[in-house]
Amino acid sequence: MTKPVLESPCIKVCAVEGRTGYCIGCGRSLKEIGGWSQFSAEERTTIMEALPARMTTANPSEKLDTGT
Repeated sequence: MTKPVLESPCIKVCAVEGRTGYCIGCGRSLKEIGGWSQFSAEERTTIMEALPARMTTANPSEKLDTGT
């Protein structure tokens, strides 16, 4: 029996922005990232629905210093 695939917003760009406390890749907090597999489907859905607003409030120029 195979496990169902757990939906995740992770895009493998993992760094927490100090000002907001959210990952610059997916918008989740460290607590949300760490507990993701233990959350219920409803809890994950609620978090996923909040992510677009979190990501649009971040200043893209402050996300990563690429040195260019």
